[in-house]
Amino acid sequence: MKTYLDCFPCFLRQTLQTARVATKDEVLIRKALDEVCHILTQISLDASPPEIGREVYKTINRVMGNEDLFYYIKKEHTRYMLRLYHDIKKRVKSSSDPLLSAIRLAIAGNVIDFGSNPDFDIIGIKEEIEKAFDYQFAIFDYDKLKSTLKNTDYVLYLADNAGETVMDKILIKELKKPVKYAVKGKSIINDATIEDAQDAGIHEVAEIISTGSDAPGTILKYCSKEFISIYREAKIIISKGQGNYEVLSKEDRPIFFLLKVKCPIVARDLGVKNGDIILKGQMV
Repeated sequence: MKTYLDCFPCFLRQTLQTARVATKDEVLIRKALDEVCHILTQISLDASPPEIGREVYKTINRVMGNEDLFYYIKKEHTRYMLRLYHDIKKRVKSSSDPLLSAIRLAIAGNVIDFGSNPDFDIIGIKEEIEKAFDYQFAIFDYDKLKSTLKNTDYVLYLADNAGETVMDKILIKELKKPVKYAVKGKSIINDATIEDAQDAGIHEVAEIISTGSDAPGTILKYCSKEFISIYREAKIIISKGQGNYEVLSKEDRPIFFLLKVKCPIVARDLGVKNGDIILKGQMV
């Protein structure tokens, strides 16, 4: 997905809100805004939003002198979600379609996003979970997903944010296939890293691997050769979140995008409404 002019105010909003996570120093916050404004003038609109976001957040981190501004927030979110885990797992198991219920909950977890949803309150996840069991999908390629799962030896699962990793754990168990769970190679916003995935207990249900990328989305040109090999061989890829959709939506691969739409530009690209729930199969 390309970048639109509408994305630029959003990058500045993210800069301001992220800088305020790090400091109350208005001078330092202004410096971050100034430097991000400068790099935005030099970036082509042909780049995807996560590619620009990579440069924006690297700039913020450099100005703030901290490569992982959301470290403790990610820890807090994972701890909170783990307290809900056993009850949610029981509800999934007792539902009429545990796989579909697990998909709904994995998407519910996708609201934990400080990039596109910075006003998110972790306590509000309980409300989102309750709504998840009755989600009405704007795009619903569930039958395609089930059919594709039957014909694969393993699943490549592209993670998104820390915290929602706990909901991913429930879905992984319901896939009934070996899973390679791909996380970021380096901290970026509140995206999950290997440490975050281990905190959620993903290593108990899947093999955790790194994309090698430090971008808020699986931008293939920044990924390691080892990951690209796995990506090219995978017969089914589950892709969580907007960032992964933005960078992989034109890929000729068997990808299933799971996300809650949190941006009017992404909604327009998908042909849905902002706030809609998506299970979209591609090239299957």
